[in-house]
Amino acid sequence: MKTIKDVFDDYKTGLRRLYDAHEAEAITLLAVTEITGFSKAKVKAFPEQELTVQQTNTFDDVITQLKTGKPIQYILGVTEFYGLPFKVNPSVLIPRPETEELVEWVISSVGSEQLETGSILDIGTGSGCIAISLKKNLPQFKVFAIDISDTALQTAKENAELNNVDIEFINEDILHPKKPFSFHFSAFTSKIEIIISNPPYVTLHDKTRMHTNVTDFEPHTALFVPEDDPLVFYKAIADFAADNLTPGGLLFFEINESYGEEVVQLLNDKPFKNIELRKDMSGRDRMVMSEL
Repeated sequence: MKTIKDVFDDYKTGLRRLYDAHEAEAITLLAVTEITGFSKAKVKAFPEQELTVQQTNTFDDVITQLKTGKPIQYILGVTEFYGLPFKVNPSVLIPRPETEELVEWVISSVGSEQLETGSILDIGTGSGCIAISLKKNLPQFKVFAIDISDTALQTAKENAELNNVDIEFINEDILHPKKPFSFHFSAFTSKIEIIISNPPYVTLHDKTRMHTNVTDFEPHTALFVPEDDPLVFYKAIADFAADNLTPGGLLFFEINESYGEEVVQLLNDKPFKNIELRKDMSGRDRMVMSEL
């Protein structure tokens, strides 16, 4: 019978052409905990634990798919973000740890800015990870979330149900919004207190340096922007925010590390103040906050 240790050895060998040792181990740990139902602590404490025939067959199937470059999260159909479970599939981006930092910034800013209640709008919600995490931690806020993709919105709705939160999801294209805008703030408030977005920001030049498990499998409409207009979404969202944020309201962006100063300048050219560019855990320019 195969053991947990055998799986780690097999995956380390089988994935060495695609991933470094650290990445391969993290992928294996995620697969083992999901397939066996064991905690990470149990997996590490009992490497000689024998697996069932069914579990062994599942591990074999998973590594066959991993060797094609398919992300482990899509294979398993689930991932974790900000301590919450999320369904994922090729219609939505896989949530990243850097985005958790953006969510944390919003939550801490609500305390420091003393925004007790109001509404939050997540633009380009994808899996719903940002909107759902914010609603879970700021239940006093009404949360709206938009996306251009019907299939992404369906996944986001399933994730909201999975995490037992109430969010209003709307199909909308921020670059070409319907007139009037298709959701009705008037049911709750005439203005928005917080707008947040992790929009597409990867250029074709960036694409050449990215891993194929991203470029071959994750949705291109959620990733890529024109090389000659990399800030197209930031311009549209900033204009929308200028018209729809309440005075003193906050705008948060996740950004391409190569365009931090450009995003700051873009906001400076519009009616925003107290603009802050912040680095992520890896020391890269990754997020911006500004106040209307």
